[in-house]
Amino acid sequence: MSETVVAPTPAPAPYTPPPASTTDGWRANWKSHLFTGFVYLLAIAAALGISALIVSLTGGSPHKVFTALYDGSIKTWASVGNTLDYAAPLLIVAVGTIVAVRAGFFNIGQEGQVTIGAMCTAIVALKVHPAGWAVLVLALLAGAVGGALWAGICALLRFWRGVDVVISSLLLIFVAGQILSYALSSQDLLQEHGTGDAILTESDQLSGRVQLPRVGEYPHLNYSSGLFVALGLTIVIAIFMTRTKWGFRIRMLGMNPVAAKRAGVRAAMLGSLAIMISGATAGLAGGVELTGQAYRITPTISNNIGWNGLLVALVARNNAWAAIGVALLFGALQAGGGFLSVTGVPIDLVNIVIALVVVAVVFPPALTEFRKYRRARAQASAAAADVPAEAVAA
Repeated sequence: MSETVVAPTPAPAPYTPPPASTTDGWRANWKSHLFTGFVYLLAIAAALGISALIVSLTGGSPHKVFTALYDGSIKTWASVGNTLDYAAPLLIVAVGTIVAVRAGFFNIGQEGQVTIGAMCTAIVALKVHPAGWAVLVLALLAGAVGGALWAGICALLRFWRGVDVVISSLLLIFVAGQILSYALSSQDLLQEHGTGDAILTESDQLSGRVQLPRVGEYPHLNYSSGLFVALGLTIVIAIFMTRTKWGFRIRMLGMNPVAAKRAGVRAAMLGSLAIMISGATAGLAGGVELTGQAYRITPTISNNIGWNGLLVALVARNNAWAAIGVALLFGALQAGGGFLSVTGVPIDLVNIVIALVVVAVVFPPALTEFRKYRRARAQASAAAADVPAEAVAA
């Protein structure tokens, strides 16, 4: 008795969309870029309009406010120098943050790391003698090491006990503030050596020999040489992340931790390195702020440098080169904020404007990602509709 052999039914070919021509792709990209640019302009205009509305509601004049921001940021060479002074530490914090984020770890404790870095810088600058350029370099290195070790606590908690870096780095901000308060209340550490009964909660002023030199003279262009530290560090980080084996592994770890581990990347070691680099740059920013502008440490030495540096990295979309322009924008807003007192508007308005600008700049990429998601869903639906019902049942 012969058996009948039934040939298997061939599986349906997978859905493949028709190939798009080069011209169609160019047109689509051109339209996409044009739409994104339009959304950017619209979002920034909306941010400035909301800022003007808030000023009006507080009884101020939007024209006077924006004129004051312009006068304090870029009107004169002296104003430009102030902008550069404010931008330098923000850029230093931002480029370190970019390393951690590219590795997949969100360190948001830069404010505390700036505090610890400034405190370590002050201890070395005030306690090591004789003062000179070697002590200045040693003090800045101490600030970077202090910030790195403070961020290292977050790395230790993450890989030893599984504590999320966001939580640990945020909580350590408050611990850093308490440590600085103790140091400023101890004569053996940083408390000011006053000659009278009134002793302020601040340190002695740094000697001129451990201050970062300034370029130019007032009222001409005059800025701290900390700007060169920021630009040099940006170049180093950008090359490190894009042209070195370690930078490639860090980016691999952030994009796909599972694939990175299978490729031989040691997540604990490399992740800890990325987190500590972000802490080191924040600590260095605290040292630059202390030796380049403040010259004495106070409980508010961080002055939102950590928070604003984090926002610079966010707005720059984790691009070290783009962070330069964003840091200059934020520096201009902060420098111009010093002129708001003549308008009768609270200086806190600058923080509101910064927040609105951040939302305005982050909104277009978010909208672009949402449009890509909807387009992918539509293509998936179209592909499913072309598959025969018999194949789906099988």
